[in-house]
Amino acid sequence: MLEDKMSSFNMPNLQIEKIESYLKSGKRLDGRKSEDYRELFVEDNVSRNSASAIRVRLGKTEVLAGVHLALAVPYPDSADEGTFMTSAELHPMASQQFDIGKPGIDSVELARVIDRGIRESGFIDMKKLCIKKGEKVWQVFVDIFTINDDGNILDVAGLAALIALGRARMPIYNEKEDKIEGYSESERIPLNKDALSFSMTFHKVGSVIVADVGHDEEAISKFRLTIAMGDNKGKARITAMQKGKAGTISSSDMETILKLAESKWKEMFPKVRKHVFG
Repeated sequence: MLEDKMSSFNMPNLQIEKIESYLKSGKRLDGRKSEDYRELFVEDNVSRNSASAIRVRLGKTEVLAGVHLALAVPYPDSADEGTFMTSAELHPMASQQFDIGKPGIDSVELARVIDRGIRESGFIDMKKLCIKKGEKVWQVFVDIFTINDDGNILDVAGLAALIALGRARMPIYNEKEDKIEGYSESERIPLNKDALSFSMTFHKVGSVIVADVGHDEEAISKFRLTIAMGDNKGKARITAMQKGKAGTISSSDMETILKLAESKWKEMFPKVRKHVFG
């Protein structure tokens, strides 16, 4: 998916030329146009032993995302706010380019991009996660596990994290005994629904800006730009942005990406919101 993985993936020149030629003519090898996303599928209740656990698939790219909560001491500079942490595992079962062992730079970057998009949007109401100011708060964990990589794990994992958060149950806390006793069936974790923001990643393949890249397109792209967007009274607002790969983004490329991002946001936002909140 990311730089280290792609640097180890070699593709025949004829295949590269074919992909770029198709894109230049307005087509892709899988029949989509350059701006088209694949169909999104969501499976809920993958595990009942967590606040929420879901499986998300976009085309053949598939990830699991789970949410769990734990008791924690707040940070000194935010004594009345809960905390949030995202982790990601790029497992070899998803791609031969992923290595088993401690998280590498790709896993760390994936987690950070998703974490930043959620954190900077203010989607989680951190103050409502406070149990006792300065002493005890809820810490929210989002764990992402890759199942199959057929391109664009960034967007799939980001959507999975949001949907898992939207469906996450609050723990049942026994204050007298200071322990968690399962999860509530009715109370959800506190979210700012109006702050919902999701990420879209665009690559430059050949001379074309492409959305929702497939595996081979991603392998030969010159650069990628991930943009997280939320709603501002019916208009898109940028909440986070992350560039990847070595290629330079020209002013004309940036203009194309921003216009495409706004167009795709208008199309996808109602669908994403429905998946997150039901």
